Amino acid sequence: MPRISVSDLPRRAVTRSAKLATLPLGFAGRAALGLGKRIGGKPAEIVAQEIQQRTAEQIFKVLGELKGGAMKVGQALSIFEAALPQEIVGPYRATLTKLQESAPPLPVATVHKVLTEQLGDGWRDYFESFDDRPTAAASIGQVHRAVWHDGRDVAVKIQYPGAGKALLGDFTQLARLGKLFGVMLPGLDIKAVLAELRERIAEELDYLREAEAQHGFALGFQDDPDFHVPDVVAANEMVLVTEWMDGTPLSRIIADGTKEQRDRAGLLFVRFLFCSPARVGMLHADPHPGNFRMLDNGKLGILDFGAVNRLPDGYPRSFGQLTRIFNQGDMDSVVAGLRAEGFIRPDIEVDGDALRSFLSPYVEPTAVEEFTFSREWFQAQAANVTDLRPTNVVRQLNLPVSYVLIHRVHAAGVGVLCQLGTTARFRDEAIRWVPGFADDPEDEAVPVS
Repeated sequence: MPRISVSDLPRRAVTRSAKLATLPLGFAGRAALGLGKRIGGKPAEIVAQEIQQRTAEQIFKVLGELKGGAMKVGQALSIFEAALPQEIVGPYRATLTKLQESAPPLPVATVHKVLTEQLGDGWRDYFESFDDRPTAAASIGQVHRAVWHDGRDVAVKIQYPGAGKALLGDFTQLARLGKLFGVMLPGLDIKAVLAELRERIAEELDYLREAEAQHGFALGFQDDPDFHVPDVVAANEMVLVTEWMDGTPLSRIIADGTKEQRDRAGLLFVRFLFCSPARVGMLHADPHPGNFRMLDNGKLGILDFGAVNRLPDGYPRSFGQLTRIFNQGDMDSVVAGLRAEGFIRPDIEVDGDALRSFLSPYVEPTAVEEFTFSREWFQAQAANVTDLRPTNVVRQLNLPVSYVLIHRVHAAGVGVLCQLGTTARFRDEAIRWVPGFADDPEDEAVPVS
């Protein structure tokens, strides 16, 4: 991977804004270059492919160097590559996948400086050995392999100097695009959604908070037959030491796994997301493939608990209830329930039939005994969401603050399942883990206000 010095990392807002601005400007320049080549006789489809490849490379380079909120946007986008049209997905897929697990690393001298500042001059005494080469570099920190002083293999996660200010600064710049959503999605309270996202992103900067969450997951899934969470060894605000975990990254299962492996991985992935709120009162809120490993013993290993949605009472019961009622065909109750939960604001009217057509594909995996996620299915749903004609019901819907992270997890999770092409009995997982889904509708009604 390319190395950059700490002086190369953009810090000031004006510099970072300029970096962000190079994305569309760079694409315009490449498009002009492509036009020149096409006039010169090069086939248009080859020119288009070259432009897409260079665009993907620049997106990775710019977002990777920023290492903050923009990098996280890039990681989120990489989840949804399954929705890109097949004719353009090739040039983007490899580059976008890189965003899930890597970014340009810090130089060794900077790593040592951070460890000295955070752990003291004798930081090496904590370790029998420390590998200066990072094993992973992501949005706000990078990971090094080491051996703890008691002989345990550990992962040492180090936050980039200035990452906090950069992360929030990037988010502020990107949030300015929120005004566009107000025009395109009049039913969405975008200010509330962005405020919630900013608060959750800020939490990711505190490694002590992350350590608390990871330790909670590790205890909750200790000796579990399906899952393994490495426990925390030590932590402070900017350095997190956890048990080391080997395994095959989910991204490799997506690329090279057999159908049986992809089905197993997808089923465990869904089971983990559905069961964790009930078992530990938290939902892992960053479900991209780089955070999951298939272990040799058949378990699914989970990493990175910086983004966690705390749900002490588990999933909202209305989530399961409304899904069940939708499957039963009672759209009047579904609309009333969505309005009561804040998904439809008081001044917005929606067409029940249009809403049914929009929601049907998303509920389908819980309506049938067995379901197969696919890129083609995801592309069709993406077309529905991005259709900004006034008649599209999605423009009328709101995202309540309490569901922001749940929606983020489910949307990203569907993207991962479509990358995997998983076939499994997802309905069984909903029945087992989602409150309200299996309840008798005569016993409990959805609250209507």
